[in-house]
Amino acid sequence: MGIFLKLLGESIRFAWQVLTTNLLRTALSLLGVTIGIMLIITVYTFVDSLEKNVKDGLDFLGSNVVTVGKFPFGDGPDPNYPWWRYFRRPNNNYSEFEFLRANMQSAAAVSISGQRSTTVKRGSSSINSIDIYGVSYFYKDVYEIPIEFGRYFTQQEIDGGRNVAIIGDEVAKSLFEGQNPIGKDVKIRGYKMRVIGVMEREGESFIGTPSNDDRVYIPYKQFTKMYYIGRRFGVNPSIAVKGYENDIGLVEAQNEMEGLLRKVRGLKPKEESNFALNRPEAIADALSGIFDVLGIAGGVIGSFAILVGGFGIMNIMFVSVQERTKIIGIQKALGAKNYFVLFQFLFESMFLCLFGGLVGVLIVYLITFIPFGTLEVTLTVKNILKGVVYSSVIGIAAGIIPSARAARLDPVEAIRTN
Repeated sequence: MGIFLKLLGESIRFAWQVLTTNLLRTALSLLGVTIGIMLIITVYTFVDSLEKNVKDGLDFLGSNVVTVGKFPFGDGPDPNYPWWRYFRRPNNNYSEFEFLRANMQSAAAVSISGQRSTTVKRGSSSINSIDIYGVSYFYKDVYEIPIEFGRYFTQQEIDGGRNVAIIGDEVAKSLFEGQNPIGKDVKIRGYKMRVIGVMEREGESFIGTPSNDDRVYIPYKQFTKMYYIGRRFGVNPSIAVKGYENDIGLVEAQNEMEGLLRKVRGLKPKEESNFALNRPEAIADALSGIFDVLGIAGGVIGSFAILVGGFGIMNIMFVSVQERTKIIGIQKALGAKNYFVLFQFLFESMFLCLFGGLVGVLIVYLITFIPFGTLEVTLTVKNILKGVVYSSVIGIAAGIIPSARAARLDPVEAIRTN
């Protein structure tokens, strides 16, 4: 341990001498490593931040959720399947929702909801293009509805289709500026709705996906009084099932859903299913593949700059070996082993590259303070460690040949060197 600490101390001291002896030469040599690490970590940081922002924007789709629809997610509709047959599939209905809720054993919660966009009024004030969601009681267990003021619906309000509503932050600010909305009325399609809750503000997402800020939730049965829920041409309600955490891939939930839906729709064993079971994760998985490609492309581009920097560090190490040949001879004459000299120069090379790499990481960190609109850029610990590892690897690769040459020097000839 003592030898290692001594070796490390001497290597750092010599490396610091190299850094300070010829600042211009060192700066130019380290510039390649700094730029290379900066490029790679910048790409990784932006790709990771972009992926996180996009996936956060898809949070409204829920997690561990299976939905019933006409069209499949993921790879999209089967190109060999006639497109018009998707449209001919029946809409979901309330009786199917009740059947699933009563019979599903592998579901933590089952919900049904309908959605339409309309104008919400209060007196002479109004706000347009507001998404009205009619929801069942357990909708809150499938999708997140963060209540800031007030409360969620009671089971009695849902079952009775009462005239109550939970409104988003933007709706509250537009219609009740400076007032407490709880207990006051808004009008939706001619119906007076008593506000019982206001949701927390979410803000605008990076990909512009809908947020709770511009939404109003009402009981599903009240929603059916406002809009026609047709078998084929009316509002197509969404049926969603929340699976258990221990159901990996929601295999049990999907298999049970398929069997129950085929039963309730009266499909015979040889008939094809007239519905699609979709998981929102399919969209996120497809996007992850794109981000992986972007990360690889950025890494390849940055590696060219690192390669140039590596040659610069190698040049410094050759010069360092030449300048310290006599010192190396004296060390070996006093009993220093070849591995001691080898690791001394390797540590020095790694130190130089780490210094350049950390400068590159610092630049990336400063870049994260620049505003990029709705894109929130964050430098993660994982990417900092990547910068450290890449710097260390290029330091070893750039220093191995000069270090080996120094270790093989004959002590007598080295001491005689002028």
